[in-house]
Amino acid sequence: MIYIENVLICISAPLLIAMLCGDKSNRPVFAFFIAGMGMCLLSAYINTFLASYYCADMVQATVEIAPVVEETMKLLPVLFYLLVFEPKQRWARSAIFYVAAGFATFENACYLVENGTSHLLFLLMRGFGAGAMHIVCGAIVGYGLLYVWRRPWLKVAGTFGLLCIAITFHAIYNLLLSVGDAVQTVGLIIPVLTVLSSIGITKLLKFKQRK
Repeated sequence: MIYIENVLICISAPLLIAMLCGDKSNRPVFAFFIAGMGMCLLSAYINTFLASYYCADMVQATVEIAPVVEETMKLLPVLFYLLVFEPKQRWARSAIFYVAAGFATFENACYLVENGTSHLLFLLMRGFGAGAMHIVCGAIVGYGLLYVWRRPWLKVAGTFGLLCIAITFHAIYNLLLSVGDAVQTVGLIIPVLTVLSSIGITKLLKFKQRK
């Protein structure tokens, strides 16, 4: 029997040691990364409970339950950071990506433990695809929050709307992966292309502003 809690402990332990021994300015990086992994673990518990409670099959659990639970859980550390510490935008943006990266890392680690490492090409595609998907969803919610939270009248509705967009993107990704074959490959590629396109557009806009 595989206990994913043990996987979390093995990954988090060296990160915690590095956080305590390293420079104080770098500690938030480790904290948010570990928080992302913790949210992934909690999401697994909640997904399992809800799937059992509603007697959902694998596809229903993957497409209908998991995106809602996981995107909501990823949002919680960012909301806590914004509410309690009221950080500068630069730190808030970094926190968003570290939480998403931690979530994706732990998810990939659990996938490796459960399914093995025999298919290297697929694992590479899944590693980049899942990582990019979580980064994209985190960026949608996080960057949007930085905008809507400057407008008090838009906080609640804006946060809910951003969360719905992230959930939809996540659900489409999971749906494509559940089909398999060529459709699965397309699903893995879409988040990577989204990230690369976003980076390209950002660099292009910065280049034009310098002129």
